[in-house]
Amino acid sequence: MTEEPTGEIARKRRPRYPGKNPRRFEDRYKELAPEKYPETVAKVLAGGRTPAGSHIPILVSEVIGVLRPCAGEVCVDCTLGYGGHAKELLPSLLPGGHLLGLDVDPIELPRTELRLRSAGYGEEVFTVRRSNFAGLGGALRSAGFAGADCILADLGVSSMQIDSPGRGFSLKAEGPLDMRMNPERGISAGRFLAKISSSALESLLVENSDEPKARELGRALAGKEFATTSELVHAVRKELVGVETGEQEKAVRRVFQTLRIAVNEEFSALEALLRQLPDCLNPGGRVAILTFHSGEDRRVKKALQAGYRSGVYSEIARDVIRAGAVECRDNPRATSAKLRWAVRG
Repeated sequence: MTEEPTGEIARKRRPRYPGKNPRRFEDRYKELAPEKYPETVAKVLAGGRTPAGSHIPILVSEVIGVLRPCAGEVCVDCTLGYGGHAKELLPSLLPGGHLLGLDVDPIELPRTELRLRSAGYGEEVFTVRRSNFAGLGGALRSAGFAGADCILADLGVSSMQIDSPGRGFSLKAEGPLDMRMNPERGISAGRFLAKISSSALESLLVENSDEPKARELGRALAGKEFATTSELVHAVRKELVGVETGEQEKAVRRVFQTLRIAVNEEFSALEALLRQLPDCLNPGGRVAILTFHSGEDRRVKKALQAGYRSGVYSEIARDVIRAGAVECRDNPRATSAKLRWAVRG
């Protein structure tokens, strides 16, 4: 019989899972803590993919170029996410500056805060608030700031949320049909579908995702009970039997996008943010907004143009800024990104 080790505490073994590709996300320790496995992360990045459980910030140099953060300034990251943009912004604010990071996700926010605190950013330079960006003004006031010199809003869903089947965003692995950024608020996507009428769902599919098969899918999905993401994917494909496979998959993605936007009231939150922006920016303050689909971009474009015509903004982006070919190759999730900006008059 093997004796128990004495003296020094025995080395703790890393968790093991059965088989090469475990079915349960909870068993995938690398996805749950990618920073502990740099060799695996490097290999995935070299293959032009985003490591599961992490997030590659998009258009970083372009965002920094638009916001022009300077020492002593106050900056807000309205969607802290994995903290990729925040990590790049913070050094430019020192000495004397401050970054306020907002995020509504109660699961990822503590992890990101710990990650940035471990990088050396204490409370004197970095404040975290669990808040939707619709509450930007209140968050600024509660942190003791009258306004901000630069504001970033990255409206994309973070890779950590997409990669976790337990959150219900993923099309690739089965999980509960949830999709809430804040699982403690509102109703899941499954409950939303069960309650909505076919005509209302049809309208949402058009408004949120420009879905060409909105009528057919509205009739097929509304009022139905779907417990998992896989059940919903199967129902969409079944309704579109005979349609080219590639178009079927696009429809699946558009249905998921429609439900995510509706469940999280994303357009209402975005419109609230756009209304508040002028009052939250100091004179000469800069704002950068990253959008990922036409519904978001239309709203941002119109709001910035209206602000420019009224004199609220002294400058705005004439054209969107997009990721280059190299970035899109290295990070395919950057392909749909559009960056718009404005300067407070």
